[in-house]
Amino acid sequence: MNKTLSVVVATAIVGVIGGAAVLRGQDPALDPRIAAYDKGAAKIDVSKYPADMQANYKVFTTKCSKCHTVARAINCEFALDDEWERYVKRMMNKAGTFISAGEGKQIYDFVTYDSKTRKKALYDRKLKEAGK
Repeated sequence: MNKTLSVVVATAIVGVIGGAAVLRGQDPALDPRIAAYDKGAAKIDVSKYPADMQANYKVFTTKCSKCHTVARAINCEFALDDEWERYVKRMMNKAGTFISAGEGKQIYDFVTYDSKTRKKALYDRKLKEAGK
């Protein structure tokens, strides 16, 4: 096999492997910080959360797991409302019409409630750092 053909074949193989990883929801070159989030807890015990937050959690897990692990959103360092607003909007844009405006609101309501409850120490620290 000549050298040019070998390069073309190798490039095609890498493209297929990388494409398959993306289709499975895995990023081929994932930032180590994000990879660490993915390895954390994949569920939240919401049994003591209000009924509406429990319902919102179901939307959160169903919609967010279509593109990345639920653990990524659960374990990330977002805590403040404005951080979550930017993130949820970005995910809605990435997902196209997969996450409706109503579902986006449910997801936002859940993650902000969860941040003020389960991530309270992080939320309070970030709020203080932001001078709020």
